[in-house]
Amino acid sequence: MAYRLGVDVGGTFTDLLLLEERTGAFWRHKTPSTPADSSIGILNGVTAICEAAGVAPADIEVFLHGTTVATNAVLEGKGARVGLIVTRGYRQIMQIARSFVPGGLAGWVVWNKPSPLAALVDTFEIGGRMDARGAELEPIDDAEIRSALERLKAQGVEAITVSLMNAYLNGAHERRVGELAAEIMGDVPTSLSHEVLPEMQEYERTLTTVANASVRPIVGRYVRNLRTKLRDAGVAGKLSLLRSDGGLMSSEKSEHHPVSLLMSGPAGGVTGALWVGKKAGIHNILTLDVGGTSTDVALIENLDARRVRTTEVGHLSVRASALDVKTVGAGGGSIAYVPELTKALRVGPQSAGAVPGPVAYGKGGTLPTVTDANVVLGYLPEALLGGTFKLDREGSIRAVQTIADALGIGLYEAARGIIDIVNENMFGALRMISVQQGYDPRDFALMGFGGAGPLHVNAVARLMGSWPAISPVSPGVLCALGDATTRMRTETARSFSRRFDQTTSEEVIALLEEMARQTRDELMADGLPEAEITSLFEIDVRYEGQAFEVPLAIDPETLRRDGLAGVTSRFDEEHQRLFTFKMDTPHELVNLRAVALGTALDLPAAEPPQGTGDPIAAKIRDHELWIDGRMHPAVIYERAKLCKGDVIPGPAIVTEMDSTTLIELGCVGTVDAIGNILITLA
Repeated sequence: MAYRLGVDVGGTFTDLLLLEERTGAFWRHKTPSTPADSSIGILNGVTAICEAAGVAPADIEVFLHGTTVATNAVLEGKGARVGLIVTRGYRQIMQIARSFVPGGLAGWVVWNKPSPLAALVDTFEIGGRMDARGAELEPIDDAEIRSALERLKAQGVEAITVSLMNAYLNGAHERRVGELAAEIMGDVPTSLSHEVLPEMQEYERTLTTVANASVRPIVGRYVRNLRTKLRDAGVAGKLSLLRSDGGLMSSEKSEHHPVSLLMSGPAGGVTGALWVGKKAGIHNILTLDVGGTSTDVALIENLDARRVRTTEVGHLSVRASALDVKTVGAGGGSIAYVPELTKALRVGPQSAGAVPGPVAYGKGGTLPTVTDANVVLGYLPEALLGGTFKLDREGSIRAVQTIADALGIGLYEAARGIIDIVNENMFGALRMISVQQGYDPRDFALMGFGGAGPLHVNAVARLMGSWPAISPVSPGVLCALGDATTRMRTETARSFSRRFDQTTSEEVIALLEEMARQTRDELMADGLPEAEITSLFEIDVRYEGQAFEVPLAIDPETLRRDGLAGVTSRFDEEHQRLFTFKMDTPHELVNLRAVALGTALDLPAAEPPQGTGDPIAAKIRDHELWIDGRMHPAVIYERAKLCKGDVIPGPAIVTEMDSTTLIELGCVGTVDAIGNILITLA
């Protein structure tokens, strides 16, 4: 039998989902993350899940992994020391940037400019120049390049970036610098801008390539270490990593192009939600992925997740395709506190993480967290992970009581205040990807997953007006499901700055098909048969004179049928939706992009047995929880015993190995044909 293992490493837990491809049978496991070395937690999980499934690690043919290694390196400022080689006259390119200061007017006064990833002292200029059409204006000098590289070597840089003017049109000069760098710098990795981002706009191209170089040593060490440990453990299958745009890339390619992994972690949840939506027949979804440290939200329209051309991590904003995911510091481990100055309750973004974790976990945590508030209110029963992980309710009460004392209110009011604040934080993030993008959240269902998502999805759905609130099957490991069911993806881009009246659809199609051949060859080199590869295309369009563009998906057949006039019409509609206006101005093509995709795994969804509508067979015990200002009687159910069509009146709690679902007072949950719990107003 063929097995696929999806692994998602979070800040608190590492989630694993083992799939048997033919039957769709699956096994799931959660193990505490090991922040010091993620591979330790992964190997612990691999051993446990293989034992549970009765298979050997050697039976795993494909190992699919979402990782935050690159993300954390950027957020924690632990990237490599990068040496940068630029064209003469552009040494300050990273310092000048775009002269953009975030925030309002006060930002000019209080904003501390972040240090560039490549310092000025490690930036060197060389002669040579390509013109705006890619023709050589001035040759490069090998002696000058060698001198710059020798000085960078003496300064101890750990990675090299080469970003020369107009290299996106002709990379010959950059390739020569790369050859000399390999000769002089030895094993120090070199990133060339025309390979990482062959697009116009020199600052974005340089910044993206510098970011790639910054995380290359860290990601490379991590991937090689993980690959070695998996091989030693007997896992001989192919190792692939999840890209920021929801596709997969080989582990070997990820070592050279890690900038595509900056949003790898959150992408798994979105791809998992796409799979659930497709199987359940729900096409418009807002995702609410609540982990121990943060919450990630995204928008899916007509079973197509929104993608953006900019990946943002902390203060860093690079030009790389990514799913449009927004992240806030609101998770189960978010710490609640009352500042002495304001005496106003705050929750997050600081997190107890995996170590020491919430007080309820009994691992030495002392500060009150969102998880502790859920325990106090009765939303979390006394045990997690199928009863194997006992919670310290008394410890949670003591921790939350410190908040109550600081505010001068009761214990339950303080706990509910913590939950209300974290729900509002999630609500704010969801508005960013819906209302602020021109979408009405009432047209979408809200899917909650991650370890804590189903605990909060009902309350946040009330705030959003997004119904039903969905708790999918195995919500705690949905990110791992997304990792396991997504497909290989690669892309290439080319700048094509032309007004529409200066080109033809035939010329554009010829370039797109040439780029498609390039991307198909890349996937074939990774072992995919040509018959399993499909191609998609994107074009970036703007009004002439604008400084930003809007990406549009396109295919050659539509382009042949509708011509460029069809593209301009679509652009006007999208511009109207995004910005509430359109202009009577000539349109301009900016970039062309070709995407190659492997075949998606058509995994069947397991269906629960048909029920009578009464969930009494799944009842564990009666319970009490605090909601709407007082204690209410409730029932705790075991999810594994729920049947199709069962109706669960709120308030109720549904427990399972990897998560807990809360159905609030005044709401009702219905089990659909594939086991999802659909929560609606009663």
